[in-house]
Amino acid sequence: MRRRHTLGSLLLAPLLAACFAAQGGGSTGDASDGSRLRVALAFPPAENLSPYGGDATLLSRLGVTEGLTALDANGAAAPALAETWRRENDRTWLFTLREATFQDGSAVTPAAVAAALTHADEAKPAPAALSGVTLTVEAQSTAVRITTTNPDPVLPLRLSSPSLAVLSPKAYEDGADPVGTATGPFELTKVNGSTSAALDRFDDYWGGRAHASGVDARFIADGTARANAVRTGQVDIAEAIPVAQAASLDKTTLKETATTRTTSLHLNTASGPFRDPRLRAAAREAVDNSAVVKGVFEGYADPGTGIYGPAVTWAEGKRVRPAGRASAAEPHGASVTLATYDNRPELPEAAQVLQQQLQKAGFRVTLVVREYSRLESDVLAGKFDAFIGARNSLVDTGDPVAVLASDYTCDGGYNLSRLCDSEVDRAVAEADAVADTGERQDAALRAEAAVLGTDAVIPLAHQKIITGVATDVHGLLLDPYERTLVGPGTRR
Repeated sequence: MRRRHTLGSLLLAPLLAACFAAQGGGSTGDASDGSRLRVALAFPPAENLSPYGGDATLLSRLGVTEGLTALDANGAAAPALAETWRRENDRTWLFTLREATFQDGSAVTPAAVAAALTHADEAKPAPAALSGVTLTVEAQSTAVRITTTNPDPVLPLRLSSPSLAVLSPKAYEDGADPVGTATGPFELTKVNGSTSAALDRFDDYWGGRAHASGVDARFIADGTARANAVRTGQVDIAEAIPVAQAASLDKTTLKETATTRTTSLHLNTASGPFRDPRLRAAAREAVDNSAVVKGVFEGYADPGTGIYGPAVTWAEGKRVRPAGRASAAEPHGASVTLATYDNRPELPEAAQVLQQQLQKAGFRVTLVVREYSRLESDVLAGKFDAFIGARNSLVDTGDPVAVLASDYTCDGGYNLSRLCDSEVDRAVAEADAVADTGERQDAALRAEAAVLGTDAVIPLAHQKIITGVATDVHGLLLDPYERTLVGPGTRR
């Protein structure tokens, strides 16, 4: 979720030049040993780089952390710290580990993996990937045996979540500290609050020595600043370039990626005006998402059709029409507060469009725009009537049911709409019980229709992400799940 514009390029150029001075070990231009990469990220850490929340993807995108599995290009589970796995019965899986080393020099042992996953299972709040799931992990000679309380046919997918990264025992002496304790090709060596981070190459990485000697990462919430940094050569890679800035960059520096990210309007179903389903229906009827796609995303998005977008290819032509929606009621000037964040500058612009549409329908709308890390807790606490956010529906586990469980059920840990509906919970539970991949996808679409039938969420746009990349950078890892960015083969 996240962005907005501030200072002009003349002011930003010297500022950014200072921001990207070399940090950490290694030199900034030692090509003989691999140049360091300069990366601008859109979202500063919101939870002190805890692997259990939204910061987990920051760590995976920078090549710091790994889990037992990963996602391949088709969204299937692929080997990572686990080389192989097999299902022993409906609740138990055995994952055989590869030989690997933690960045603090200790070995990746079954006992260490078991301890790491147990810490994740006991974390409060629970990682989104473990929403409704309880794990018991036992160390074996060269493997870990994982048992779930209920049958979990997608456990290998679940374990690919960035929030289930495996850290060394040292990490858990005080919370879950990823500095120097992970297994990825780059070791986090220094974190300067929400401003920057330095990473050095981890030479003992099991997947081979990385080309780059390190990464200098800077967290820049302002999209214009990120675009200017690419344009002036002050960074090598800048994620989430605003569509308004794309035309100002040389096309050779732009990489466009279709993603499973959907921008949606979430309505607070637990308190305020939108507790009334008839007013939620009025809001749905007032929203014209084509105006958002054309006027805000300028072609870098498709109109919202559901929780899963066009990048989820198996959903095409199989969607289930929502049923049982309430009839719209006249708003009669109902006052609502609509919030969003400015890390993604399209979102405040979308909020302005929706403000006009809702006001035309008879609502009175007040806008609140903040940086995401200063907004999330208030949204989850229900302090706003409506919220516009961008969510990658498959980032947590790759499983289409998991996002429904975490975002739209009574016990969901990321329930922005604060939805608690027995029919939705039942549909999600039924989908979660299905093991066959195709049948599970069909069940997920039925559950999606149940969610949309409540009007708790109104899909606006299915986004394409623009990444700014210097022409001498190679080996960037761009994927529709937005879990990866920099890897062993990324170099300049």
